[in-house]
Amino acid sequence: MDATPTPSASAPPGERPSAERPVRTGLVAALLSIAAVVVLLDQLAKAWAVHALGDGGSIDVLGSLVQLRLFRNPGAAFSFATGTTWIFTIVATVVSVVIIRTSRRLGSAWWALALGLLLGGAVGNLVDRLIREPAFGQGHVVDFIDLPHLFVFNLADAAITCAAVLVALLGLRGVRIEGDRHAEGV
Repeated sequence: MDATPTPSASAPPGERPSAERPVRTGLVAALLSIAAVVVLLDQLAKAWAVHALGDGGSIDVLGSLVQLRLFRNPGAAFSFATGTTWIFTIVATVVSVVIIRTSRRLGSAWWALALGLLLGGAVGNLVDRLIREPAFGQGHVVDFIDLPHLFVFNLADAAITCAAVLVALLGLRGVRIEGDRHAEGV
């Protein structure tokens, strides 16, 4: 008896049926919902910061440990590569497209959370680069959560950082995007 799988009756002659898993629309919807909430909260917080802190003032949240102070960041983290804002616009766009394409493989709620946070953070900062001064695609990102002598960030940055930690934990546990685990010893 031949162990070769037979093509399904619905497949065109000479083609095998797809071995891909079906798209789990609930997980994709969760990813997109998480991303939308992150973008909304990020943009609302930035609008508040520009309005409330635009005069150069600051608000102490935890004494001198955490302050709210407005900064306009023309670069990446720690104002790295300030003259190449347009590159970060392209990178954020590519990352967003890759996440959306990858979402078809989702089989894990934890990965949906991680990718939703990452997408929301990337789009939140991308919106700033597209609509804020000085020019389209070169806008300065609004940062306002200041940890003096360390760094300044925004909610999009916080979402990206949480996503990175979650992705690292999922990787260490061997959980794949599809929801299964890597085989032992691989």
